[in-house]
Amino acid sequence: MEEKLTTLKEYVHMDSEISFEEFKTYYSSFIGQLNAEYNEMDQGTCLKARFICSIVKANAETRSHQSKTNAKAFRKMADKCGFWMEAIDHRLKKEGLPQAAIDTAMNEINKRL
Repeated sequence: MEEKLTTLKEYVHMDSEISFEEFKTYYSSFIGQLNAEYNEMDQGTCLKARFICSIVKANAETRSHQSKTNAKAFRKMADKCGFWMEAIDHRLKKEGLPQAAIDTAMNEINKRL
């Protein structure tokens, strides 16, 4: 997950938007990793994954309004990231982490980005 976060940091600091294909490749790779590793992830990794989901979701939602050609694909990406955010939140809360702690962790990761 650390590699995905590093790549996301590079994207966030770019002056221009990445192409649809690059966005889709990053998204697909991230979701694939999430599907494969979710059950073995510790809380720290879950928090990083949740942060990545929130950024990808927000970007996909914005791009869905800007691109008529790829709007449907971006909406699906945003929806899938929203699903994963909810799943991660549910798991973290079930493990005893309150929403306030999740929010604090998201802010801390954002500050380091």
